[in-house]
Amino acid sequence: QLPPGLYKKVLVILHDSVLPYMNEPTLMMDFLTVAYGIGGAISLLALNGLFILIHQHNLEYPDFYKKLYSLLDPSIYHVKYRARFFHLTDLFLSSSHLPAYLVAAFIKRLARLALTAPPEALLMILPFICNLFRRHPACRVLLHRPAGPADMLEDPYVMEEKEPSESRALQSSLWEIQSLQNHYHPDVAKAAAVLNQSLSEMEDDISGLLELSAAELFDREVKKKAVDVPLEFEPVRGLFGKKNDIFAEHFCLD
Repeated sequence: QLPPGLYKKVLVILHDSVLPYMNEPTLMMDFLTVAYGIGGAISLLALNGLFILIHQHNLEYPDFYKKLYSLLDPSIYHVKYRARFFHLTDLFLSSSHLPAYLVAAFIKRLARLALTAPPEALLMILPFICNLFRRHPACRVLLHRPAGPADMLEDPYVMEEKEPSESRALQSSLWEIQSLQNHYHPDVAKAAAVLNQSLSEMEDDISGLLELSAAELFDREVKKKAVDVPLEFEPVRGLFGKKNDIFAEHFCLD
């Protein structure tokens, strides 16, 4: 039993300052699996070490994707370790051997959570979802289903289901992305509109978007060159702007 603060300090450095120098990194399996099951930021930080053990030391974790799926909650777009989490999630979902129902569950959950995400997170998650469709064409049924649910009550997807295979994501559609196409931020609306077109085979590079912050997004908008927008397309004629205004006969704007 370690204090949460100590857990975080250990897990932040474990994957690059401890595991590479151990003769038997597999001794950390129990510690990392327990930390992964705690939840919250501790689980996010444990992903780095677990990835090394799974990728390089053949660690088998039967419920790994189920736990990874459960980590997707509304706070994931706001946490300090968001970039690290999505970088690793991108690696874990890169295999073409993953079943379609599993990837579809991740896509649907990410899209549902995106409805309340800030713009800087949306500019990262929308290309992320596009990449998942490129890797797993069987999930494109979520985009091309002719009759999608009209509202959330008719959506067959079960958001509260903890087991991805039982979430019924493949029977649903991505109406959330269509909602984001009307987002108040023009860059978000443009990124969401990409899914209306046929996706290219080349994946989007999201590495530069993982660290995007609200301050950077604000600075980017401020530095844009202003475009002169005409407020009047018709010359003013009279006091109230009407052509045949009676006031125009008796008053002028000089």
